[in-house]
Amino acid sequence: MPSWRITAVAWSSRLVPSRRPWPAGFARPWPTMPRDYLPVDLVRRVREAAGNRCGYCLSPQRLVMARLEVEHVIPRSRGGTDEESNLWLSCPLCNRSKSDRISAPDPKTGDEESLFHPRRQRWADHFRWSEDGLRILGLTPTGRATVAALHLDSDPDAILVRSYWILAGWHPPVDV
Repeated sequence: MPSWRITAVAWSSRLVPSRRPWPAGFARPWPTMPRDYLPVDLVRRVREAAGNRCGYCLSPQRLVMARLEVEHVIPRSRGGTDEESNLWLSCPLCNRSKSDRISAPDPKTGDEESLFHPRRQRWADHFRWSEDGLRILGLTPTGRATVAALHLDSDPDAILVRSYWILAGWHPPVDV
């Protein structure tokens, strides 16, 4: 049997509900979020409004191997809704880093600041690209807090991918 099949069998056997990685009788050690259905037409409108790119790092869908996610700018866990005005596109890296946050400390002042709201605020008012085009720099307290919280200036995977995009002439975006 090829080694990849052995690995696949081993992994699939780990997914059996009776073989949990935590003790029996305990609840799942992490919360699960309900994935409510968003109407296809609503998702299409959000994608069009966002220009098919991440609202935080501006990564375009055509260059991101994963599907950009429709995210709740104000998370449902914080009182946000499924209304179109609260939905925007986010790449998986930014969405995971943002999590359920709506604010973060500004690294310069230490004050708690609201995170950037891509539907209501203009990207260029809060951010700019570094001279080499690899990092996003915060210009305002909101921009700095968002850069720090979402690791827009320090995620090694994002920086590496952006370096390849620069070599190909695809980055940084000029229409911000």
